[in-house]
Amino acid sequence: MKKKSPLAFKILIGMILGIVVGFFFQSNPAFAVSYIKPFGTIFLNLIKMVVVPVVLFSIIVGVISMKDIKKIGSVGLKTIAFYMITTCIAVTFGLFFANLLNVGGGYQLAGEALSYEAATAPSFMDTFVNIFPSNAVAPLANATMLQVIVIALFFGFGIILTGEKAEPVVKFVEAFNEVCMNIMNLIIKLSPIGVFALLVPVIAENGPSVLLPLLKLIVIIYLVYFIHMVIVYSLSVKAIAKISPITFFKNMFPAMSLAFSSASSVGALPLNLECTQKLGAKSEVASFVLPLGATINMDGTAIYQGVCVIFIAQVFGFDLSISQQITIILTSTLASIGTAGVPGAGMIMLAMVLQSVGLPIEGIALIAGIDRILDMGRTVVNITGDAACTVCVSAIEDKKSNLTNNTLKAVAS
Repeated sequence: MKKKSPLAFKILIGMILGIVVGFFFQSNPAFAVSYIKPFGTIFLNLIKMVVVPVVLFSIIVGVISMKDIKKIGSVGLKTIAFYMITTCIAVTFGLFFANLLNVGGGYQLAGEALSYEAATAPSFMDTFVNIFPSNAVAPLANATMLQVIVIALFFGFGIILTGEKAEPVVKFVEAFNEVCMNIMNLIIKLSPIGVFALLVPVIAENGPSVLLPLLKLIVIIYLVYFIHMVIVYSLSVKAIAKISPITFFKNMFPAMSLAFSSASSVGALPLNLECTQKLGAKSEVASFVLPLGATINMDGTAIYQGVCVIFIAQVFGFDLSISQQITIILTSTLASIGTAGVPGAGMIMLAMVLQSVGLPIEGIALIAGIDRILDMGRTVVNITGDAACTVCVSAIEDKKSNLTNNTLKAVAS
């Protein structure tokens, strides 16, 4: 706890300075992009450099420490169930508040022609097949996280099944995992600088001229982000993990700050791993649940879709029926896995949802200019949901383990 408070405070200072300096550079955003943003890019590059080895070795170590393939399957089912339920709730919140607050009311198209070319989303089966790599090197080089997770799981299973003969491999993996964690800690100390350098160009480039016309949309989306985190995640961690919501969000602040600045769930992964472990999550659970969440858990993106679909429908004069809005809920929930790991997944998912209810895809052009601002908030929701799932699944596994131990003691006595 003593180490956390100074880092969280420094990150907060970095955020505030980044916003203030960003406003000063609104008259010359090119300078901020050319001379300040590169330091943020360096920081993100360092994080991305260590993410793959951290995920690979921490998952292998986690699998080995569980010592039971059935237990890994149990953790996986709980994780996916949590992610699917919260994603469904997220898009429902988005639709409800967008309708309630009339998100598209009063917006004028200004008569300009809109054009937006939707990227092709992979089918669910294509995504499923692509989870399993054809070799063990390319996913590590390309940071294809779902494939990295699969590689780590199979190597972990192999070590468990090999038994005592794999002891030298176990020592190597555990030692290399410790090395990766120490590298990660060194990089995390640079977070305040990275946060500052990432925020300045965003604020400088997205001034009032870009934000004000769509301010109502931005406010409503961020309101739903906040409501979802306060209600869903607070209730989850309180009811299942017995953690105070205040404690949860206080400990999560460093990871949430980095997620907001970088708009990258994978980039925030190492710091998220550290934050969840401070909240009491077991390392073997966190090392499995968080990387999976960084690729398939998209609560923030689901909220973004729900609000934006209603916004586009209202702007173009469409009145969505209840059955169409139910279709949006189902499509958004399933699309969160169908577009896992795809660059620009938020836009691709939104295009899929618009197509599912017959709305013009060109409407995405209305919000493309502010997508970076919306992406920062939805990334915070995404990684906070990953953390909530981690501490909840870890608490459930702890209870199950304690119950089993007590039963064995009772039988032995």
